[in-house]
Amino acid sequence: MEVIVRPTTAEAVKLTAQLIADLVKAKPNCNLGLATGATMEAVYADLVKMYQAGEVDFSKVTSFNLDEYIGLAPDDPNSYRYYMNYHLFNHINIDKSKTNLPDGLAKDYDAEGERYEKAIKAAGGVDLQLLGIGRDGHIGFNEPLSSFASRTRDKALTPETWKQNSIYFNPPESMPMSAFTMGVGTILDAKQALLLITGKSKAAIAAKAIEGPVSSMVTASALQLHQHAVVILDEEAAANLTMREYYDWVFAHDRKWANYR
Repeated sequence: MEVIVRPTTAEAVKLTAQLIADLVKAKPNCNLGLATGATMEAVYADLVKMYQAGEVDFSKVTSFNLDEYIGLAPDDPNSYRYYMNYHLFNHINIDKSKTNLPDGLAKDYDAEGERYEKAIKAAGGVDLQLLGIGRDGHIGFNEPLSSFASRTRDKALTPETWKQNSIYFNPPESMPMSAFTMGVGTILDAKQALLLITGKSKAAIAAKAIEGPVSSMVTASALQLHQHAVVILDEEAAANLTMREYYDWVFAHDRKWANYR
């Protein structure tokens, strides 16, 4: 795991977006694993700006999103399909037939999980998986105690996750209590993992995920086992890290980061 701390949220977001864009430039037909949530909105805004400036071409990209609420249609304003269209897909030249999310209206949950896994495998696997982190340390909707071997499946949300996300629903009680999510094992299969953490509210869980023990109670800690995982934080999110001096030294001296300093 490589840890990079940037002075501001905007700079953390910019670096995250640049790493995604650089992969697309290097491998135009790459498979991107995408995430949703408030943290990602700025990342997608930066990618849209890069596209509009002619800096990146998404025409050959295939995407796979981490998750989708069970029971929501694609055109529901609270669905993650709607989110992705609104924040990214409608503003770049990606082929929407190559943008994949779990089907929130699927009736056979097991079959839907298997279908999604097969689609990822058929595409050749995810080249880079973008991730955020929940306050309880979850990635995707892999709530505490999710197996590190788990695959795409339906998952009941914790009361904390439900409470945090229900503010986006009107009325709040209309928020689904379960979702389809890539499993921890699915995420670990990605060739690269890119975790963005911002804000002081995430400082405690960021330290647990990065420097704490590997535990299914904090599913983001599984990224410590990934061979090519990068975590990008702003100053506020990095406040509780104990190895900060080392992380800064590596970013300042490792030649592979020379073009990003």
